[in-house]
Amino acid sequence: MRIIDLSTTIDAGVWEPNPVVHEILTPAEGARHMAEGMSKNWGVAFDPAELPDGELLSLDTLTLTTHTGTHVDAPSHYGTRAAYGTPRDIGEMPLDWFVRPGMVLDLTDAPVGTVDAGRLRREFDRAGREPRPLDIVMLHTGASRLAGTPKYFTDFTGLDGSATNLLLDLGVRVIGTDAFSLDAPFAYMIEKFHETGDRGVLWPAHFAGREREYCQIERLANLEALPAPTGFTVSCLPVKIARAGAGWARAVALVGEAAEPDAA
Repeated sequence: MRIIDLSTTIDAGVWEPNPVVHEILTPAEGARHMAEGMSKNWGVAFDPAELPDGELLSLDTLTLTTHTGTHVDAPSHYGTRAAYGTPRDIGEMPLDWFVRPGMVLDLTDAPVGTVDAGRLRREFDRAGREPRPLDIVMLHTGASRLAGTPKYFTDFTGLDGSATNLLLDLGVRVIGTDAFSLDAPFAYMIEKFHETGDRGVLWPAHFAGREREYCQIERLANLEALPAPTGFTVSCLPVKIARAGAGWARAVALVGEAAEPDAA
């Protein structure tokens, strides 16, 4: 079995709309921190010089949103109310949604904006089948090549309402993309709204989650490394965070003997 990493790196050194702050306590600083805490809180004296090289443990503190890096959006991210009841938070979602047969669709030639259901059907034909219920469908838009730059947040392709609803009609409950969002870029949607007055062009993929329960994986990477449109398993288990609308995930594809067979 081969494991293909499909996750982007959380890196405070690259551009983000919500900057990441990464504070590092070195092993030497960690030793002093421990000694000071033991003395202050429990009255226990200890000299860090007794430790190998005067070092104990490093400690990383990060300030970031749950939408930084590869992450899974929960239904509660889409709004406080839904047609099916109270939207669930990320820690409440069923784990078996996130380890499933995968399908990747090639949208790398699509322009900035959205693709519709007809385009997805052409990709199903290329893959040799439609997605099956609970398959994890991922969109290879090529946007991940821009990760870490401002253009990553403005130049990509998303799904329109017809495309999103087609996948949900087929029983898909986790839809992924290597772009910043499953919807079109903000400026694109708002311009279309001003042109048409149609509210349906505003975040149709996200707002579909107010009608039917599903999750998105955003900011995937390395989808071009997948050897075929199907025949692999995706694992994208989200971090369990109480009352959160999203959770970070280390998304991978499992290819080989332990992966999902492509037979019906």
